[in-house]
Amino acid sequence: MSLTEIALRNTKPGEKDRKVFDAGGLFLLVKKNGAKLWRFKYRFAGVERLLALGAYPDVTLKQARERRDEARKQLASGQDPSIERKLKKAELAHTFKGIALEWMNMQATPAKDARRAALAEVTVGKALWALNKYVFPEIGSRPITLITAPELLRMLKKIEKRGLHETAHRARARCGQIWRYAVATGRAPRDITVDLRGALAPIVSEHYATITDPNQIGELLRAIDGYQGKPVTAIALKFSPYVFVRPGELRKAEWKEFALDKAEWKIPGERMKMSASHIVPLSKQALALLQELQLITGHGRYLFPSLRSGDRPMSDNTINAALRRLGYSTEEMTGHGFRALASTCLNEQGWNHDWIEIQLAHAESNKVRAAYNHAKYLPQRREMMQAWADYLDTLRANKAEPLTRAA
Repeated sequence: MSLTEIALRNTKPGEKDRKVFDAGGLFLLVKKNGAKLWRFKYRFAGVERLLALGAYPDVTLKQARERRDEARKQLASGQDPSIERKLKKAELAHTFKGIALEWMNMQATPAKDARRAALAEVTVGKALWALNKYVFPEIGSRPITLITAPELLRMLKKIEKRGLHETAHRARARCGQIWRYAVATGRAPRDITVDLRGALAPIVSEHYATITDPNQIGELLRAIDGYQGKPVTAIALKFSPYVFVRPGELRKAEWKEFALDKAEWKIPGERMKMSASHIVPLSKQALALLQELQLITGHGRYLFPSLRSGDRPMSDNTINAALRRLGYSTEEMTGHGFRALASTCLNEQGWNHDWIEIQLAHAESNKVRAAYNHAKYLPQRREMMQAWADYLDTLRANKAEPLTRAA
């Protein structure tokens, strides 16, 4: 009898490993530790063999059957699926994509001796997105030893022609890291990206659009209060200026990270640019918004879930789209701009620069300074964050007097 998704979900581990069969040699190996692994049993040259097809539920029943069918086609043509997989893996290991994915996986995993931290999840995600969109379609399937500098430059120039100059430079830098890894692992003779130095147009540095004039900040806050879109998006807009975290940190916020009784939000290191956990003291105003939000999304994982699925966070464009809907162009205000807004105003008001920098989770520019500590200056930052929220309220009420404190 063939398996069903309901039967798979209801399959529980026992005292021993056991097999639950589907059809055509496909079965699910249910381990006593709870793991559920797809296997395909077949015979080749008179010898019984097993082919691993992935783990359930990452690999669905439909996907497992498709992989089984592909293996059966290989058998019908006289090929051993296990050997073909090994050959394909060996071939992939020498392509640019294979080496790139291997390198990215290594960078996303912290070293066991803790001397090398893993890249932040957001950094890995952005790097993979850029590689998949711009690089892999052009050179991903090519053996890395056959890719030439002119060929790599043509790929980068295509990105540049779209007006994505910074993306082109980042792609070149990422390719350089991958090439150096290939050299270190004996799969490339040299790093060809060094031949491209000066071959791309220079980047003109631009800051995130923001508003820093007190009267205009007040107008922005009143506009946000009048937002007529989805309630969750409205609360995200109102919450942003109080906490001024990075947009990715905001949209991926999970309820388990919040200790409302302590008025704290502790963002885990894997979601931070610095790969270190970060504490955001919550003002009374921020807590009030969270209590309102709890009634809407408190039963789920994310504070700000996707409008399409509660299992995913809101889109990275939601806040910016809401600002556009309020009439603010990309040259006037962005979701990231709330950070520059707070930084500029707090510095102008005389707050201690170190408190501001730690609250922004900026990397220390002075290497002599102590390593980043998420609890450093926490009492002072609590005072600053509450004063900042109170100041925003005065601007919202059209009172632009700065609330200052000596550093």
